[in-house]
Amino acid sequence: MRITVRGVKEQTLGRLAEESWSRFDDHESVFYEGEWHRSHTLAQRARRVTGGLIEAGVGPGDRVVVMMATSPDVGVVYQAVWASGAVVVPVVFLVGADELRHILSDSGATAVVTSPELLETVQAAGQGIRVFVDTDELEQAEHGPLPRDPSDLAAVMYTGGTTGRAKGVMLSHGGLWQVAKDAFDLAYQPGVTRAIVPVPLSHAYGLIVTIAGMHAPEPQQAVLMRWFDPKAFLSLAAEQRVQYGTVVPSMLQMLLAEPLEDTPLPDLRHLTCGAAPLGRDVLREFERRMPGVQILEGYGLTETSAVTTFNPPGRRRPGSVGLPLPGYTITIRDDEGEEVEAGDIGEICVAGRSLMLGYWGGLDSPIVDGELRTGDIGCMDDDGYLYVVDRKKDLIIRGGFNVFPRDVEDALNAHPDVVMSGVVGRPDPLHGEEVVAFVQLRPGGQATEEELIAWARERVGRVKYPREIHFTDHIPVTSVLKLDRKALRARLL
Repeated sequence: MRITVRGVKEQTLGRLAEESWSRFDDHESVFYEGEWHRSHTLAQRARRVTGGLIEAGVGPGDRVVVMMATSPDVGVVYQAVWASGAVVVPVVFLVGADELRHILSDSGATAVVTSPELLETVQAAGQGIRVFVDTDELEQAEHGPLPRDPSDLAAVMYTGGTTGRAKGVMLSHGGLWQVAKDAFDLAYQPGVTRAIVPVPLSHAYGLIVTIAGMHAPEPQQAVLMRWFDPKAFLSLAAEQRVQYGTVVPSMLQMLLAEPLEDTPLPDLRHLTCGAAPLGRDVLREFERRMPGVQILEGYGLTETSAVTTFNPPGRRRPGSVGLPLPGYTITIRDDEGEEVEAGDIGEICVAGRSLMLGYWGGLDSPIVDGELRTGDIGCMDDDGYLYVVDRKKDLIIRGGFNVFPRDVEDALNAHPDVVMSGVVGRPDPLHGEEVVAFVQLRPGGQATEEELIAWARERVGRVKYPREIHFTDHIPVTSVLKLDRKALRARLL
């Protein structure tokens, strides 16, 4: 069966997938664990899974949890769920049974699609929900996408698990469609078509990457990694001659611990970096050791459909997270809600057509008068480039002075013996809070606590420097490789 869609204007994700498949001839589309998967084969599988979901009784508005290891099957299932009219609830494959149980119960999911190696966790969550393992059982007669509206719910993404019980962010078809298009248009360079994708497809960043490629004006190819490993990343990038890729800051820090110079990557043009702030020293060191590769930072939240700003190729401003996407307006506000001048620091507030619909279950929303209060601290320059300073909730107040952990981490990470660091505050009877750093040294690194304290004091001043440093074999990160400050704070209890 071949479904041809011409001149499609409907901004829904099931239709977008069909239009994308019909735009190009069959081609090698996804490389995964030694094998290329062709575009029309993936399209046919997605249509068959659509038919299987509909036959199983999944219909418009139903929530379907997709908890799978990263593979080509994830994209197939996402597209099938959208085509069936249902709602994707992506879950990172590293979550435990307790967190999954909460997501299943809170979302009211009607089905779970999972991988064989994750079935035990799904069964342990024990909600009596129908479970499909991989896509074999679901692949039935092909079925095209059911009609949907751009305002309809497309995804419920659970976020905030590092600060409390995860809450479901409701994202619409039209919002995801538009953000993916705007982000792709800003990043697009003709002829740059082969990407390496080590980020989890169940994270907002990975989800938008899968959608953005459907807007491409020429065939795209993706080299998927089941999970990130720095050695495997370099080997795959060289073997498959990738031209660009998607990373998060912790991946760049792990790559810097490798002998980068031993693996030339002459085809690699740029890496897009998001999900967390990137230290300037990390950026400079990576680009020094990988000549010809640019790091293009972006910024977004799940609540903004993953991307809010981006540094376009050729217009990058190092240190910034780029310019707002066309559909977004960013305002920096002080604690009283008043707009501040360019260059002044305040809370980043975002307005636009692709903001979340709200939190699942009617939880209190941070959208006030049409603006999302992000909880992030930053500033904008006169040209509209955004700079992210830190998370408001991570601010340390020592003796009445504000200390942003990222400033201290950037200073520590610049030390030649340091792979990665994490900074938190702990209660202090004299100063209110004290600055504490956790540090992971490179293999063979000999830096002492006294040396690193002096190093940081010289770079961030007498107020901000850490008074104590804890050495650790690894800095904890979340399932999507963000620094896990909650885990660090727990070590101080």
